[in-house]
Amino acid sequence: MTFYGYRRAAGSGRGLDGLCSCVGNKVLILPASVCASDTTRIIAQQVMGSVTFNNQLGCSQVASDQQLTMDVMAGYAANPNVYGTVVVSLGCENCQMDLVVKAIQERTNKPLKQVIIQEVGGTLKAVDMAVRYAKEMAAEASLLQKEEFPISELIVGTECGGSDPTSGLAANVLIGELSDRLVVAGGTSILSETTEFIGAEHILARRAATPEVHDRIFEIVHRYEKALQLVGEEVREGNPSPGNKAGGITTLEEKSLGCIHKGGHTPVMAVYDYAKQVEPKSGMVIMDTPGNDPSSVAAMVAGGAQVVVFSTGRGTPTGNPITPVIKITGNRLTFAKMEDNIDVDASPIIYGGDLKTMGDELLKLVAEVASGRQTKAEALGFTEMAIARVCNFV
Repeated sequence: MTFYGYRRAAGSGRGLDGLCSCVGNKVLILPASVCASDTTRIIAQQVMGSVTFNNQLGCSQVASDQQLTMDVMAGYAANPNVYGTVVVSLGCENCQMDLVVKAIQERTNKPLKQVIIQEVGGTLKAVDMAVRYAKEMAAEASLLQKEEFPISELIVGTECGGSDPTSGLAANVLIGELSDRLVVAGGTSILSETTEFIGAEHILARRAATPEVHDRIFEIVHRYEKALQLVGEEVREGNPSPGNKAGGITTLEEKSLGCIHKGGHTPVMAVYDYAKQVEPKSGMVIMDTPGNDPSSVAAMVAGGAQVVVFSTGRGTPTGNPITPVIKITGNRLTFAKMEDNIDVDASPIIYGGDLKTMGDELLKLVAEVASGRQTKAEALGFTEMAIARVCNFV
């Protein structure tokens, strides 16, 4: 199977350069901190083909949290769906412009411009300068022509949110079928949400391709639990959520057993830290992310995912500013209520539908979305965004 996307220049060979893109040639207006986020919103509103997001972080962070923020920002700029980036900073934040630019250039050498609000004379001048930069990039991007690529070029992130028992019985099972097909075709599937491995980590570990991967799976789960315990908290106090419980999930272990179905049945080839760059054509991999949907999706997009497939039993509109999010439910009542927000009804699997046939249909949909077909989250303009952090602000 193939799809149509844009080839990025190979350049220095770093990062994801040379990997195909999909969906379009977005120009990213990147806020280096919360203090630049309103400015980037105003800029993006004036440039067709540009995107931005509300970065609530970038300043007053301890070093480990600042690194998470930097990794997401650099990963967004390097994502194959992005043609080029205009970074906008206030000038005095912790995520200084030189640090952000260096982090981006370590991953990619795509077009990059920078604007520092305090140095150019305020927000009006910053907007004017950034709009000109972004319009120039958008014009360059419009000259590129789509090419045909094998499905092996795709990195697909998998997520679940607002889960109920049908997620583990149908929607996640269907995503697992997709994951297996993608891996067999030579592509990459990312399984995320470390908190929702708890109680099922031993099952994932049995699928580890190497002893090192086996140990890493246990390491990220235990690290997550210990981090919460250090501040006197217990993961089960917030997970499952009230919505999960109302839908019929009673324990975190039940939720985890459903969650890991998204990873299919192929060997786990690697475990990546939050928002780190994922190697293309690497099979089924895990990324250490929270269970919180926007921050988990953000990490996979920063890792290079060009498409995200997202299951939901209760229903959710979640999208992303960079990468299209395909929404799937295994609950036919939810699909009937929220058809405007959900792309695929997987409930026939529960009532005797053929998993292989539905797997074929989902793989075809992924290829169509990678070629530019809009998901419902895209069509409605949903671009939720969050970045994980460990500590309070300083």
